[in-house]
Amino acid sequence: MKKIIKLLLVVLFATSMSSCGYNSMVEKGETVDKSWAQVQNVYQRRADLIPNLVNTVKGAADFEKTTLTDVIEARSKATSMNIDASKLDEASMQKFQAAQGELSGALSRLLLSVERYPELKANQNFLELQAQLEGAENRITVERKKFNDATGDYNTYIKQFPRVIYAGWFDFEKKPYFEADAGAEKAPEVQF
Repeated sequence: MKKIIKLLLVVLFATSMSSCGYNSMVEKGETVDKSWAQVQNVYQRRADLIPNLVNTVKGAADFEKTTLTDVIEARSKATSMNIDASKLDEASMQKFQAAQGELSGALSRLLLSVERYPELKANQNFLELQAQLEGAENRITVERKKFNDATGDYNTYIKQFPRVIYAGWFDFEKKPYFEADAGAEKAPEVQF
């Protein structure tokens, strides 16, 4: 009789655990982690293009060394910042975004400086690299959106009743979103 009761308790426990959404929380958490890995992948792709861009710019013009140095240093800082998906929190996300923001700013200054060099703008290698960087920025935007979608799905799922109770028991915590940089809501002023 005791064996039957133990068996029934095991079956009851297994049934209640499967209905609590544990497996779905695991699946959604893995989707967030996978999306994060893809975000890092596209940032790395951009970082890999930068040495080629810098070398092309160096070779095609007597370029401002400080601008190139800024790009190289920002790339180094951005590529050294890797966050494990399992340790993704608000603070680490902000550090990652800050490093990537510095790199984006340095690249913007570099491309703006290029405007003063017509021979560089006509260089086919530079034009191809510039197109590759634009494509990389678009990929980053797409992957950040996918990450935020997966994060939103996961966060919503673990906050719904009764999963909110089970999520706490099994350490399923809210994941941070990518957020726009401060001041991004203001359109840049372009003057000719």
